[in-house]
Amino acid sequence: MAAQPEYDSSVRRLLAQPRGGPTVLRIVLGTHLRRLRESCGITREAAGEAIRGSHAKISRLELGRVGYKERDVADLLTLYGVLDPEQREEFLTLARHANNPGWWHQYSDVMPSWLETLLGLEEAASVIRTYEVQFVPGLLQTAEYARAVTLLGHAQASEAEIERRVRLRMRRQELLTGPHGPKLWAVIDEAALRRPLGGPGVMRGQVEHLLKVAELPNVTLQVAPFAIGGLAAAGGPITLLRFTEPDLPDIVYLEQLTSALYLDKRAEVEAYMVVMDRLCAAADPHDRTVGFLRRLHAEL
Repeated sequence: MAAQPEYDSSVRRLLAQPRGGPTVLRIVLGTHLRRLRESCGITREAAGEAIRGSHAKISRLELGRVGYKERDVADLLTLYGVLDPEQREEFLTLARHANNPGWWHQYSDVMPSWLETLLGLEEAASVIRTYEVQFVPGLLQTAEYARAVTLLGHAQASEAEIERRVRLRMRRQELLTGPHGPKLWAVIDEAALRRPLGGPGVMRGQVEHLLKVAELPNVTLQVAPFAIGGLAAAGGPITLLRFTEPDLPDIVYLEQLTSALYLDKRAEVEAYMVVMDRLCAAADPHDRTVGFLRRLHAEL
C-alpha cells in the first residue's frame, strides 16, 4: 500500500519548516506510521516482530516518545507497502531530523527528561493557555524571580547549577518574541503576585516585567483576584497547547513535583478546556489586569 498524499504533503511541510525541533517531528512521524499500520490492518505485535521488537516498542514509536532507528523505519515502511523511493526517503529524512538534539540538549545536566517534551511542544504551539496558582508562569518570569523559584526546589544545588537552570528558563522565553511566536494567554492567581518571592525588590522587577510583556500583541494577561472566591482549577496549575500542524492534537500539560502528565485524549482535553474557559471568564480581563499590576507595583 502506498503512502497517502496527505502524509507526503505533511512530511514535506515539516521538513521545510521544522518548528518544535525533534519532539514534534517524532510525534508527527509516529502519527504517520500509526496511520499506515492501521490502514494496512497490521497489529502492533506484527509490526514489532518486523523490527525485532515488541508491541510496546511500536506503541512508544507511534507516540513519539523515543528516537527512531532508520533501519526500523525502513522495515516498517516496507511492511506497510510504502515502496516508492522518493516517499521512503522523505520518511527516512524526517526520522533523521527527529533524532537531532534540540537547543535544550545543552542543558540536559539540569533538565528533567519530562521537561524536554514541553520545550519542544511550546516551540511548535500556535496558542499556549496557562493558569498558575503559586508562581508567575515560567515564560513570564524575570531572571531574579526565576532564581528565587529555583532555589525553593533546589536549595542544596551549587550556584553554578542554579544559574544554568535560570539560563535555561530565560532561553525558553525567547519564543515569545521570535518570528513565529505563539499567542500566550496566561491567568495568574492573585496569590502568586502577593507572595513576596525573593523579596520586595525582586517582586517589583517582576511586576514591571509583566507590565512590559502585557504590551506584546501576542500576550494576554489576566489576574484571578481573591474577590472572585473559589476557582474551577483550584487543584493546581494547567497548561493547554494548541498547534497549527494537523497531526498534533491539543495537549494538556500538568506539572507535578517530580514529573509531569501530558494528556491528549479528546475527552480529557475538552474537560480542561472547559475549566480554562471558566477561569478566563471569572478572572479580570486584560485591561483591568494591567490596572491591577500598576496598583500592585505602586504598593511594592
